[in-house]
Amino acid sequence: MITPFKINISNKIIENINNKVSTYPWHEMPDDGGWDYGTNLDYMKEISKYWVEKFDWKKTEEKINKFRNFKTNIDDVNIHFIHEKGSGSNPKPLLLSHGWPGSVLEFLDIIDQLAHPEKYGGKEENAFDVVIPSLPGFGFSGRPSKPIGPRKMALIFNSLMTKILGYKTYIAQGGDFGGTIATWLGYDFPNTCKAIHINILIVRHPEGPKTKEEKEWEERFERDQIKENGYRIQQSTKPQTLSYAMMDSPVGVAAWIIEKMRGWSDIKNNDIESVYSKDTLLSNIMVYLVTKTFNTASWIYYGRVAEGGRFLPKEGLPIKIPTAVALFPKEYLEWAPRSYVERIYNIQHWTKMPKGGHFAALEQPELLVKDIFEFAKKLKNI
Repeated sequence: MITPFKINISNKIIENINNKVSTYPWHEMPDDGGWDYGTNLDYMKEISKYWVEKFDWKKTEEKINKFRNFKTNIDDVNIHFIHEKGSGSNPKPLLLSHGWPGSVLEFLDIIDQLAHPEKYGGKEENAFDVVIPSLPGFGFSGRPSKPIGPRKMALIFNSLMTKILGYKTYIAQGGDFGGTIATWLGYDFPNTCKAIHINILIVRHPEGPKTKEEKEWEERFERDQIKENGYRIQQSTKPQTLSYAMMDSPVGVAAWIIEKMRGWSDIKNNDIESVYSKDTLLSNIMVYLVTKTFNTASWIYYGRVAEGGRFLPKEGLPIKIPTAVALFPKEYLEWAPRSYVERIYNIQHWTKMPKGGHFAALEQPELLVKDIFEFAKKLKNI
């Protein structure tokens, strides 16, 4: 059963968040801090002042509600999703999956371009039916009874596309955990998920690197991730402990997420607002706050470990369905050499982007949309 859904957060909830932000007991950071020790204190004070005095959550609600939102129950989890039907007589079904610390907000500015390309200089015949779910435990979706990982989420999303929405076949796209979900869709459901487009490599081949270039990449990757591993280890081992601080601190949640948005993006002059406005940052942060899902969203890391971590099963590799790879230069998880990636995927489209980082749909929407269209034109039987 599908139920229409509109976002309408009460003023009381918003006021409670604003009160906590305005009364936050600011503390200290090292004098030579900048951003080296974590989220910068001066910036947090600046964005918090804007948050209380100027930010309008209701505008974000309007932007989401402009599209058709629904809820449905799959495997005892209430799933929220946006469903924008495309122009023309035969739009291709396209599933877009976000990750952590993202939300459906990442895709709001590309939905119309994908569903109605004729309005942007494209052709109606290339249109997509766009489906964007909130991951289980994230945002406006309900939570599972215990942590689940991206493979289980892939099963839920395949059910959404086929059993709930009735599509026989579809394309899946994603970055961050959305890229892993797309990968599992291609691995586990090749009869329905007929192609995937990813802008991240999170999964690993069980046989590891083979060539000198691949081994050097793996060593470099592990070295580069040392300073990034703190949040990942906490959320994949003891997420509940972290939650007791975060669930009562909007400033804490904001600092946790802003650090990632800044560190993983293609910013200029060390300025996070060279890529994201305060409104964009706060809108995404507020999704976690108004739905009280910071805790349950972090469970995906614990769930991934329970599913076996980054490694795919040896059997069934490379994944048979066509795969498109979009490499954005400032992706903080460095891509492996193509030889390694080709042992995991059936690569039919490989694009090195001129700019952009981890949050592709937010940072470089035009480049991402163009690449999805170009890949889709190569596909048949969808």
